[in-house]
Amino acid sequence: MLNYFSSDFKLGILGGGQLGKMMLYETRKFDIQTNVLDPNAEAPCRISCNYFEQGDLMDYETVLEFGRKADVVTFEIEGVNIDALRKLEEEGIKTYPSAATLEKIQNKGIQKNFYLENNIPTAAFQLYKNKEELLKDIEQGKRKFPFVWKSTTGGYDGKGVAVIKTEDDLKNLPDAECIAEEMIPFKNELAVIVARNPSGEVKTYPVVEMEFHPVANQVEYVICPARIDAEVAEKARNLAKKVSEAFKHVGLLAVEMFQTRDDEILVNEVAPRPHNSGHYSIEASYTNQFEQHIRAILDLPLGNTDSKVGGIMVNLVGDENHTGEVVYQNIEEIMKMDGVTPHIYGKKITRPFRKMGHVTIVNEEISEARRIAEEVKNSIKVIAKK
Repeated sequence: MLNYFSSDFKLGILGGGQLGKMMLYETRKFDIQTNVLDPNAEAPCRISCNYFEQGDLMDYETVLEFGRKADVVTFEIEGVNIDALRKLEEEGIKTYPSAATLEKIQNKGIQKNFYLENNIPTAAFQLYKNKEELLKDIEQGKRKFPFVWKSTTGGYDGKGVAVIKTEDDLKNLPDAECIAEEMIPFKNELAVIVARNPSGEVKTYPVVEMEFHPVANQVEYVICPARIDAEVAEKARNLAKKVSEAFKHVGLLAVEMFQTRDDEILVNEVAPRPHNSGHYSIEASYTNQFEQHIRAILDLPLGNTDSKVGGIMVNLVGDENHTGEVVYQNIEEIMKMDGVTPHIYGKKITRPFRKMGHVTIVNEEISEARRIAEEVKNSIKVIAKK
């Protein structure tokens, strides 16, 4: 086994946002050297890595040259150059998750077809090359309202997704490759994080339940454990394992799911990296998701995924009426509350609904944690300096 700790070993991370920053807490803990590439000179990772480089994650030469400075390469965002990852693998530099895994996930059309090919239950959908094709199907009555529109590339944090109920909702859609997905009448939106190392050890985290903001289509609360029956939870974890097996991923895979009214579980989409739905684990789990990702990609033994205590995560997003230099109003008020821990991502400029941080609430009683989470949400405000 390689000596990763207090050595010359270098881990390359593509992307320098908050997920990378939280990964770096763990590499610091283990004294593992890190290189980070990000297009933003003020990226959150900049303060915590050993070496920072500013550059385009989709540029072949930039990613290739950056990767050659590392022994293992990982990413915290899907928008990276796959051809460069493939070339690095050919040159003997391990990249986890692999280029082959990322290629199946990066484009939502390819991802959805992959589920069909592998008998993974998912909502019915149709792939369209452009907006014109979609509009033609609507005119001919082949596509009926309502449906969920998704851009096949570039969507995140509520962007690139829209619920289409009327003709009016079509007006602002970009002319891009997209999928139209059947609206699923569901009880709950769930997620399971799966960890897998190259030796084939696999572990799943408990099922979490997600509550979404009605306007921004962003997760407002992540609740662990999900308030669902044990049989449904077991079904969700087993399906997440099946998805992981199909993708042959290494690292973390966040599997987002719908629980239908008949308690069937459908896969919505996946992310091959640490994920918003696992942030609760920093305070609530024996092994948080960021440490687990590091363990997995370095082929170290996977840690215990159980929760020590009930946990709820609240996203801190920019107030919809504020743009500018950020101020966290009333942060002292929430820090007086028991079991409440804020995480500030280090983004200097706030914008409406931009993810600026999160807060974890831990409590033996999940109902009490949920009550405190509501209080946190109503207290702290992410606004711009006047």
